[in-house]
Amino acid sequence: MNQDEDKALATHEQELRRGTVVFASLVACRRPQYGYSLLTTLTEAGIATEANTLYPLLRRLEKQGLLASVWNTEQARPRKYYTLTDSGAEVAAALHSHWLELNSSITKLWKDGTP
Repeated sequence: MNQDEDKALATHEQELRRGTVVFASLVACRRPQYGYSLLTTLTEAGIATEANTLYPLLRRLEKQGLLASVWNTEQARPRKYYTLTDSGAEVAAALHSHWLELNSSITKLWKDGTP
């Protein structure tokens, strides 16, 4: 790949990752997560993201009513834990269904287009 192709690929990968991080965050928040634990969970799952991307996303998802948060002050360091709301669970399930359909479609296109 030349430099222009590398740049284009990086741009498209970033676009693909943006939507994936939203979906993955909803899925991961089926159990309570605080910011750093969610970063770790996503990274371990192969979905690397940065804190400066994740924290605004969490606030946005909470504002949309898809996540709820509660502060845990019982530990030495207070942490804000996020969990899915009922609405968030419905959205996550719908996104999962769409994800499976898209994956199937892309796989079919890939196989059909193989010389």
